[in-house]
Amino acid sequence: MSFDLEKAQGMFKLTRKNNWNACYDRLEHFKRFENLKSIIKELSNINWIIIHKKPNFIGISLNTKFKKEVVEFIEKHMPHLKGVIQ
Repeated sequence: MSFDLEKAQGMFKLTRKNNWNACYDRLEHFKRFENLKSIIKELSNINWIIIHKKPNFIGISLNTKFKKEVVEFIEKHMPHLKGVIQ
């Protein structure tokens, strides 16, 4: 599986759960992703995801400021989802 496809799948999982800005999901729910650390690092560097550090866990959510870019990225790497993401 390509790294970009894995990134798209991770972000799609967040969009499916409507995890934008203050609404986040625990990082442990993404452990099936092989390159999770690299994905999180890369996406947080370009501000597409927000990392929420809590006392007992780390949460992640998508940044609505980059919603257009995030949706375009997902649709580019997962074309079967074109027009599905709200």
